[in-house]
Amino acid sequence: MKTFCGRANPTTGSMEWLEEGEDYDYHQEIARSRYADMLHDKDRNVKYYQGIRAAVSRVKERGEKAIVLDIGTGTGLLSMMAASAGADFCYAVEVFKPMANAAVKIVEKNGFSDKIKIINKHSTEVTVGPDGDMQCRANILVTELFDTELIGEGALPTYEHAHKYLVQEGCEAVPHRATVYVQLVESKRMWSWKKLFPVHVEAEDGEKILVPPSEMENCPGVPSVCDIQLNQMPSSDFTTLSDVVTMFSVDFSKPVQSAPTYYRVQLEPVKSGKAQIVLSWWDIDMDPSGMINCTMAPHWVKRTSALQWRDHWMQCVYFLPNEEPVLQGEKLLLTAWRDEYSVWYNLQKAREEENKAAEEEHKGDAHVESPVCRCRAHLLWNRPRFGELNDQNRTHQYIKALRKVLKTDSVCLCISDGSLLPVLAHYLGAKQVQYFVLFFSSLHFSLFYKANNLEDKIKIIEARPELLKPYHLEDKKISVLVGEPFFTTSLLPWHNLYFWYARTAVSAHLASNVTVLPQSASLHMMIVEFQDLWRIRSPCGTCEGFDVQTMDDMIKNSLNFRESKEAEPHPLWEYPCKSLSDPQEVLTFDFTKAVPQHCLSTEGSVNLLRKGKSHGAVLWMEYHLAADISVSTGLVQISNEKGNCEWNPHCKQAVYFFSSVIELEILSDPTAVTYAINFDTKTGEIALDFKL
Repeated sequence: MKTFCGRANPTTGSMEWLEEGEDYDYHQEIARSRYADMLHDKDRNVKYYQGIRAAVSRVKERGEKAIVLDIGTGTGLLSMMAASAGADFCYAVEVFKPMANAAVKIVEKNGFSDKIKIINKHSTEVTVGPDGDMQCRANILVTELFDTELIGEGALPTYEHAHKYLVQEGCEAVPHRATVYVQLVESKRMWSWKKLFPVHVEAEDGEKILVPPSEMENCPGVPSVCDIQLNQMPSSDFTTLSDVVTMFSVDFSKPVQSAPTYYRVQLEPVKSGKAQIVLSWWDIDMDPSGMINCTMAPHWVKRTSALQWRDHWMQCVYFLPNEEPVLQGEKLLLTAWRDEYSVWYNLQKAREEENKAAEEEHKGDAHVESPVCRCRAHLLWNRPRFGELNDQNRTHQYIKALRKVLKTDSVCLCISDGSLLPVLAHYLGAKQVQYFVLFFSSLHFSLFYKANNLEDKIKIIEARPELLKPYHLEDKKISVLVGEPFFTTSLLPWHNLYFWYARTAVSAHLASNVTVLPQSASLHMMIVEFQDLWRIRSPCGTCEGFDVQTMDDMIKNSLNFRESKEAEPHPLWEYPCKSLSDPQEVLTFDFTKAVPQHCLSTEGSVNLLRKGKSHGAVLWMEYHLAADISVSTGLVQISNEKGNCEWNPHCKQAVYFFSSVIELEILSDPTAVTYAINFDTKTGEIALDFKL
């Protein structure tokens, strides 16, 4: 059986479906999984073990046999914990076949085959009875079905079904309950991930203000949660407007309802400001008393020196539909609406009559549909892209560069997905500037031009570069070709080199003295030590005394299948690291010329300058807009002598994890990492090879 996988093609700027071998999908799933991250999560594992021991003890004290149902068993870890705690039998359900096969091996290796049965099914397909998957209903329900939003992986319908068909009434549950917490904040930075702010441009005839269309201003955005490592958000980037309050709880030991509903709490702001964002996280109590608690609370809520780092559970950022001015001490009502898989929020002023009405309202009577983007911008641009467009420093660099290249008679062509460059160039150039825009998703941009009275000044061409004809350009030759470049299909930093391929495709339409902005790009690299991100690729060996080497081997095999030869994208502002080498430019791409037929290759070595563990290399692009004006998609600065790095917060950088780690403890002997980097101009992909 063949598998079709979507991959970005940097030479065409589009997603393409490639036929892969039948093993590819499975290897991709394992290689990119967060199993290693979960097995390294000491806090999670210890708390689960304590909760399971306590649950087994409570059942035994009642004189009953302890029969465990473990849904989403993964490696079988929680079932092995239950068996070693004295459970009489465990039914461990795992729907992903390669994982279920690994669990069988891990359980056998640890000597629990007689106590644990692995069931390779979705839990809703499990049968109970003499001839069923389970001989009888379980009296202990153990699960780990949670994501950052708590319910995004289908925990509620899974629990609902389990209580109806698979577990006894009054069963023990580990975890026993989950509680969701919220805090109201004002944050220009986070709000800039949802709203497009007005852009101010100093033109020759005075200041121009570029305004977003009302359709974009009033759009609720998309419902998907924004999950981030909130502990990496500087406290200066947001202002808390309320105390932390409990939004809702779910008791997993009782029947669970997955039907859409809502929860409402009253808030009193502790500070006046603009309510824009709801920050949210959850904790789980592993026992009924709440003594065994595992929390996702950020550092300012749970002040402790030993915060557990994890990437499989983070914190949530929710955007209110509109910015609400609030006053200290005034009563507000915050409502959380949810369906089976997601949560969204709205805020209103609490008046006496509304309070009474809210108390009398029945839970199931009302339901508000989840937000749907109406302006289409939120479908084209992800949240970091909104942040990038709102970055005034970055915009200023483009304005500076455009000022240098635009003339009164310029004929411009812009190639980018949803870029503001055409408008900036129009405002900066003389009125005769002809501006054509090659867009692949242009609907919301016609609204943009309309809102700024530019429909007759800027022409949108909906054609692929290779299909561009002279009549599209009114038989004019292009004197200035511009791009940021940004394309929505790009996953890795160098995928935006599609601009180069598009520039090559339109060569026939360019004037002989054409100016290209950016004029060139360069690929940069640096060796780093990660504070925590290394855990997602690090073997575990044993976890709470159980041998999980089989899982390590499985991940390693899948990485070797292909993934280890590739870099992967990560937003490094969320993942602290320190540089062990200087940043190094390794390849350059000249946009003033067409893409060459031959590959671009480089080999070399980079010296390690600081003590530390070499976990991998980080790679990013820099675009050289004009003389002395560049924008970086990666390193902003190395901020101190320790080598701590500051990264562009709007872009993902490419991380290449080394298969083995070298730790440099003394600097007397120069230690170097050698590299070979090959840019295949036929595919637009970069092959990387490093030797320590």
